[in-house]
Amino acid sequence: MAGRLAGRKILITGGASGIGQATVASFATEGARVAVLDRDAGAARSVAESVGGVAVPVDLADAAAVERAVAEAAGALGGLDGVVNAAGIFHGEGLADTSAELFARTLTVNLTGTFLVVKAAAPFLQQNERASIVNIGSGVGLTPTGPGSTAYVASKAGVIGLTKVLAFELAPKVRVNVICPGAVETPMTAGFLRGADGAIDPAIAGRYALKRAAAPEEIAAAILFLTTHEASFVTGVALAVDGGRTFH
Repeated sequence: MAGRLAGRKILITGGASGIGQATVASFATEGARVAVLDRDAGAARSVAESVGGVAVPVDLADAAAVERAVAEAAGALGGLDGVVNAAGIFHGEGLADTSAELFARTLTVNLTGTFLVVKAAAPFLQQNERASIVNIGSGVGLTPTGPGSTAYVASKAGVIGLTKVLAFELAPKVRVNVICPGAVETPMTAGFLRGADGAIDPAIAGRYALKRAAAPEEIAAAILFLTTHEASFVTGVALAVDGGRTFH
């Protein structure tokens, strides 16, 4: 099955860590050339060099910087025929502890950042007969686990809605889908997923039919599927990859 992305030119945001980094490795193994976009310039460069890709540092909260970064990535790769929006931030505060500034920042990175990348990349993608976008939502954007994470849940629900309207707007040349992960072992979840003993919090594991969190590579595998021609008739889909928490 190697080489499913041979010749593809794909931009991956948040590619320096977590799900994004796992996706960079997976896509490179399958033959894609990748551009790694991330706020952490050093980490982006290290990940990109490990797979022969290119690194472009960018803050997704800066609209002008996003436009420049996407154009730089497209220039370095010789065009774009794929985008994965894996960058994101998480805050667990509920309504009472969520300031207007925290809410705005979370939506800016998770939702507006996704919008800005797609808007900048769309002209490059539409030069191809078959291109794809995979956004990263969250299982809590489909069904919250309970109170808390107010800004995060709102931002990821927004990504799901954005994906569905973009699937209409960018068709037929560009497919647009969104992955909705459950708990994943990444630096972003390290502060709450496991207890002091190193074990996954039983209260978290108990929400999942599979009784565990995912490895980033498991989410990357789903992103890979939606990016390949194997998913050529799939667009506008919110795919829950959540170990059986929501059973959508």
